Amino acid sequence: MSGVVVFRTPSEIEARVVTALLDSHGIRAVPSPGTPPDILPMAVNPLGDWRIAVHIEDAEEARRLIQSHRADPGDGTVRIADEFEVLQNRIGYRFRDRGLLEHALTHRSRVAEDLSGGVRDNESLEFLGDSVLGLVIADMLFRQFPGYDEGQKSQIKAAVVSTVSLACQADRLGLGQHLLLGRGEEKTGGRLKPAILADGYEALIAAIYLDGGLPAASAFLLREFQDAVDEADQAEVRGSDYKSALQERLQSGGRPLPEYHVVAQDGPDHRRTFHVEVTVAGEALARGTGKAKKEAEQEAAREALDRLTPNSNT
Repeated sequence: MSGVVVFRTPSEIEARVVTALLDSHGIRAVPSPGTPPDILPMAVNPLGDWRIAVHIEDAEEARRLIQSHRADPGDGTVRIADEFEVLQNRIGYRFRDRGLLEHALTHRSRVAEDLSGGVRDNESLEFLGDSVLGLVIADMLFRQFPGYDEGQKSQIKAAVVSTVSLACQADRLGLGQHLLLGRGEEKTGGRLKPAILADGYEALIAAIYLDGGLPAASAFLLREFQDAVDEADQAEVRGSDYKSALQERLQSGGRPLPEYHVVAQDGPDHRRTFHVEVTVAGEALARGTGKAKKEAEQEAAREALDRLTPNSNT
């Protein structure tokens, strides 16, 4: 059985889109970033480009289908119109270099399974995105709350840029469905893990910054975080220290003080994620996740308070 390459791209996402398009029309398509099967001799260039081959008798129809779905068949590029449309529409930003977006979506578990050597994970982008996020939010708080002291602004900022907050923002955008994960992470629900979502969100911030500069990143973050800043401000006004509130709640019910334990930590050294469990008299009440132990403790306390309803034994 002979085969012929009908599509080439440096983008794995684009390769998957084209493969799905052809499969939906009954054309068996074989994408490959590395050494192909003998039955479908496809050369792969040293940059790690993806190539898609079909049976020789399907080649003409496959090319016709791909041509009909190109973003701009006359511009000399090979881009599928809807490759990143959904996500770009949700974030309100269109990338000039869509390779940056794909880089931001690539988790280290996918890189570990890639044999071409041409795939990079998003950890360096996470590091940059964290700094861009911190700068923009700090500037936002400086301008919005000129009368607040450093402690008040720091408290609001900590709530806004927490792992839980970023994971919520990522979930709202549907970022998880676009992540490029390895098979292991896929099977263990990686698309729903708060730490992975938060890291991917920070990588997305960095990608926007690198593609469009600080003005583009700032515009995106101001749209994304205004409501979160307002909510965190109200929490600060109410003096919501979840650990103190939990302690008071337990003491009022005659129960022992809570204890906090780090049960796990993961991520690279410069971006550790802590998982903390809060217990009372040896009984586990809740868990929290954060970039710092204190943040994870506060989140665990908040979860515990949510579970201690007025009808509980406290």
